[in-house]
Amino acid sequence: MILDLFFPNRCIHCNRIIDADLLACSLCFEQIHFTHFDYFTENIIKERCKLLFPVENTYALMKFEENGLSRKLIHELKYKSRENAGKTLAGWTTERLDFKEEKPDMLVSVPLHPKKMKERGYNQLHLFTETLSAFYNIPFDHELVKRNHYSKAQALKDKKHRLETVNPFSISKSISGKHILLIDDVFTTGNTVSSIAWEILNAGDNRVSVLVMSVDA
Repeated sequence: MILDLFFPNRCIHCNRIIDADLLACSLCFEQIHFTHFDYFTENIIKERCKLLFPVENTYALMKFEENGLSRKLIHELKYKSRENAGKTLAGWTTERLDFKEEKPDMLVSVPLHPKKMKERGYNQLHLFTETLSAFYNIPFDHELVKRNHYSKAQALKDKKHRLETVNPFSISKSISGKHILLIDDVFTTGNTVSSIAWEILNAGDNRVSVLVMSVDA
């Protein structure tokens, strides 16, 4: 392709020219700290979630490190118009996560407010979620959860402001008796997933598990 010739894809870490469908070169890929969590047993996300809401299972693909490659990957996905990075991250997830015989009933990603969606042009979690849906044969619903308020990104808020946010989400339709896998990019305080989880739990006899691209450990 002519565009590939004049604007070659480069590793997001070392800037080396790489294949068009890659995010990082092989050397930099080795620097990504994958968690190797077991979805069904105790891990740091489950420990934190248990303090906030009843949770079934939890999983994180990577450890989020301020100066590490995982942060660059998430930044490229969210702020650099690299929506297709979500598909790559989903591929890495499917290589490592096995639901065995206990697949959730539905995949639900954290929504953006319509204004933020218009500004960014896409929800960074949608392609990631849809790729997982196709691989595991689990339906997804991008409309189940609505964000009620427009606000700046969680990463740009101080901790006190994050804790003061009240009822930022709501459920748009009736749902009961389902095991929902809630998907987000970075797990920090857990307040975002907790807010959504309680809406899902209070909507009916539902259960909630959590999957994130990275966890701030």
